[in-house]
Amino acid sequence: MSGFGLCRFIVSVALLLSVAGLPAAAQQGGAEFWPQVHSNRRVTFYLRAPAAQHATLEASFLSEPAPMTKDAEGLWSVTAGPLDPEIYEYNFKVDGLAIPDPMNPFVKVWRRSARSMVLVPGDPPMFYEEQDVPHGTVHVHRYRSKSLDVTRGLYVYTPPGYETSGPLKYPVLYLLHGSGDTEDAWTVVGRANLIADNALAAGRARPMIVVMPYGHTPSIASDRARPRNWKSFESDLIGDVIPFVEKNYRAHRGSEHRAIVGLSMGGGQSLRIGLGRPEMFGWVGAFSSSAPSGEELDALLARPERLNETLRLLWIGCGRKDFLFEANQKFLAALDAKAIRHTAHITDGGHEWPLWRHYLNEVLPLLFDAGR
Repeated sequence: MSGFGLCRFIVSVALLLSVAGLPAAAQQGGAEFWPQVHSNRRVTFYLRAPAAQHATLEASFLSEPAPMTKDAEGLWSVTAGPLDPEIYEYNFKVDGLAIPDPMNPFVKVWRRSARSMVLVPGDPPMFYEEQDVPHGTVHVHRYRSKSLDVTRGLYVYTPPGYETSGPLKYPVLYLLHGSGDTEDAWTVVGRANLIADNALAAGRARPMIVVMPYGHTPSIASDRARPRNWKSFESDLIGDVIPFVEKNYRAHRGSEHRAIVGLSMGGGQSLRIGLGRPEMFGWVGAFSSSAPSGEELDALLARPERLNETLRLLWIGCGRKDFLFEANQKFLAALDAKAIRHTAHITDGGHEWPLWRHYLNEVLPLLFDAGR
């Protein structure tokens, strides 16, 4: 394993533990783990850096960096808010160097960078917060991809009761991350496992297996090579991931029992694979997607009657402030021109995780005839 791969694997396991096993104080701020989230939803951020000359807080809720104050012991701090209930990203900039919070294990990892996160809880709890309901299990796998000739990571969520439900089989959602993310993104940042737990407990969704693969492929150096990335990822998903899941889990087979949903790059992958293989996926969803266009789109939509006959759901969501909004509007117009049945879900918001968590919470109850 390369040094980068080993580092990412170690960090990924640590992040899984941070979501699944940390006490509430660690996830929401407390004496042991900073930052501190106060009862009035104000948040105090701390950084111990006695030798530093200058420190600021950069955060998703700030329009510009906030200066931090240093005490006599070398502890920097700043208080922000009150903030709306949400999961926020932040970093410190210390003497010009941007760093995650070294005292906060709740971290969003990209392939080449990382940012800390803090949860400001809701009252009552938000749909993505850990609640007093039965919980499923997140399994971390390493599998050998024959199509790519490399070992890759895979996260699989099984619903509450899976281990004790005997021979019962489950439908499967293949849930894809965005560009720069890794296979842990939908659990660590997206909270997909907790969203599913809460939806199941409320009777809003069917029990399902959720498979979260790694969406990037080897030797793809830049976005200019993205078409090759899409094709090679499709080969891995169809030839390696799905067989691995159906061998190791009690997964229903057939298009009526398979869904593919993704965000951004993963939304583009979901559309290309789902529309190109309706015999395999009966449920397709795309959030803020890098939608197909031109000749590629014409080929995918060449048989609209086939798509209308086989697809049970084609769900497209995008925020009006998203930089991909125009591309999604053109894609929706192409669906309308071909009279292909779909659901267009246009909302406020941009290219951001708070929106994608909401979208997943809305889509889960629509999958596998949960409402019928």
